[in-house]
Amino acid sequence: MRLGSLTRPLGLAATILVAAATSCSTLGDGGEAAAACNSPGVTSEQVKLGFVVSDSSAALSSARSGVDARIGLANEQGGIHGRRIVYQWRDDANSPSQNARVTEELLRRESAFGLVTATSAIGDSLDSLTTQGVPVVGLAQSAWAKYQNLFSYQYEPSPETVGRYIQASRGTKVAFVTTGASAFTLDIISRYKAAFGSIGLATTETISYASSSDSPARVAQKLADFGADSLIGFTAPQDFAAIVHATRAANLNLATSVSLTGYDRGLLPTLGPALAGVSFPVYFRPFEAGGAPIDRYRNAMTRFAPETIQPEQQFAMRAFIYTDLFLRGLELAGDCPTREGFISALRGVTDYDAGGLIEPVDLSTNAGQPLSCYAFVQINPAGDAFQVVRERLCADGTGS
Repeated sequence: MRLGSLTRPLGLAATILVAAATSCSTLGDGGEAAAACNSPGVTSEQVKLGFVVSDSSAALSSARSGVDARIGLANEQGGIHGRRIVYQWRDDANSPSQNARVTEELLRRESAFGLVTATSAIGDSLDSLTTQGVPVVGLAQSAWAKYQNLFSYQYEPSPETVGRYIQASRGTKVAFVTTGASAFTLDIISRYKAAFGSIGLATTETISYASSSDSPARVAQKLADFGADSLIGFTAPQDFAAIVHATRAANLNLATSVSLTGYDRGLLPTLGPALAGVSFPVYFRPFEAGGAPIDRYRNAMTRFAPETIQPEQQFAMRAFIYTDLFLRGLELAGDCPTREGFISALRGVTDYDAGGLIEPVDLSTNAGQPLSCYAFVQINPAGDAFQVVRERLCADGTGS
């Protein structure tokens, strides 16, 4: 059962307290007596958060399990400064107007202290949330960097890092394929092209692809005509799979193919063979890299979100990290947290790493700086698993 709107205790066996105590940020002092406070959502016994998600999106719907898992760990440790963490959630259906309605509902009707978000539809609500001084943690875009009440570990990744990966794979001329032609996507592509040029990669004109009307073979022919030896996809995974299949049928023998979306084990049974050899950037420690941080995440998902059959989902991980970041702010805000104190304290954190799940980030400056270092995985030749190719690669070409 999901935490959702429930507020009953989450206490579990004491034998796992020691492991949980090191799971991500070090939070709270256990079960100390909490004082009564006047901040929204804060009582002597609990702190209430709001969670906004585009639950109608198949990709984002897994995010709730990540929230459940991280809050479960916090409450198992005694909460934050002796208060249990509870939350209410709302689906904004990826609609800006609905986002405005549900965020206001969480703040007014539910008295949420602040918001954790997994939605790209919050942009039109940010001015109001900033005016009200509401702390917001979650999915972010570079255009939102001006909002000091908004926190994320990643606003945008550095395109140069993808370029370095392509160069390391012996790529020299990169073709860009996109589904649709929105101004937002075209702006991102232009930034990638400029970044690739700055490090010596040639690029082609952008190829638009619509599965309902275009032939993947046409795209493969364009790649051949352009003399491209590498491919990057701003497409849905199923579209990229069709295009990659067509390049193989045409014997193009590309040096590398990179898709910006598709790091999801749930895709492997249907698309894995077609995407074999395709690489994906990953903006947290890849599940396949293992280690203590991944073990703690999996353990939390198993115990606090048991309905999630496949815990290795990127938006579940992202929501886990967003929630951990919010809890870090609550811990730093003190025994009687205020929204203002939360924002001020969290903005002063210079080395946040979610307990080893992400590259350390400086929250005082990261809103205006692209994420420079991240990982890359690749679907294996059999198409049934991801494998880590680069655990860490940076925009300057360094890494491991």
